[in-house]
Amino acid sequence: MSELEDPYRAMSAVSLYRRSLGNFLDTTRIVQRRFAVRPARYPEIPWLVWVSAWLLLAIAIGLTLDSAAGRMRGGWTPGFVRFTDFLTDFGLGGWYLIPAVLCLVAANLTDWRRLSRSSRLLVYNWTCFAFLVLCAVGLSGLAVNLLKYGIGRARPLYFNDYGVLSLHPFAMDARFAGFPSGHATTMGAVFGVLLLLFPRRWHIALAASALIASTRVFVGAHYPSDTV
Repeated sequence: MSELEDPYRAMSAVSLYRRSLGNFLDTTRIVQRRFAVRPARYPEIPWLVWVSAWLLLAIAIGLTLDSAAGRMRGGWTPGFVRFTDFLTDFGLGGWYLIPAVLCLVAANLTDWRRLSRSSRLLVYNWTCFAFLVLCAVGLSGLAVNLLKYGIGRARPLYFNDYGVLSLHPFAMDARFAGFPSGHATTMGAVFGVLLLLFPRRWHIALAASALIASTRVFVGAHYPSDTV
């Protein structure tokens, strides 16, 4: 029995590999054809203006609120801290990256040729959405980690030891990975995705994203300017 099972398993693995590779190549060809027919047209965004505005806002908040946040760390009521501890976990990238990866794997292993046209379109749309989430959260997370360890700002947990503006570039120590906040960056990426999906509900998406991002201040992990 085992002698018969081994060739069968080998054939199944080869078939699964061919299907996976075929789905990937088919999806790539579909994307290439769509871009050829309708090239992406991005709006002209004044990046220099937005980056300058962000830096000025971060500096203004840093000068006015960071010291107070450092002194108030640990002074919040236990109930409020438990509430913020619960909310802050939703800023972890895993909540968004893991479902996106699982969705992509499931779509890649599906035999698209056996699906009806409507089912194929549904799988294709979910594949595109998962890839969007993976890129938005994953690439921004990678960028913010390179940035925060390069800057090396001490977290408010060590306010009494290092003060509000202590920089240790490339220390590669979690104590000096305060600016910018990774959780807040993830919520910024999530807000961007929600903004594309529900442009008329931007105020709800912004409020929810900002609420989760702000919890990093109350749990003592970041200064207000880290989350801007």
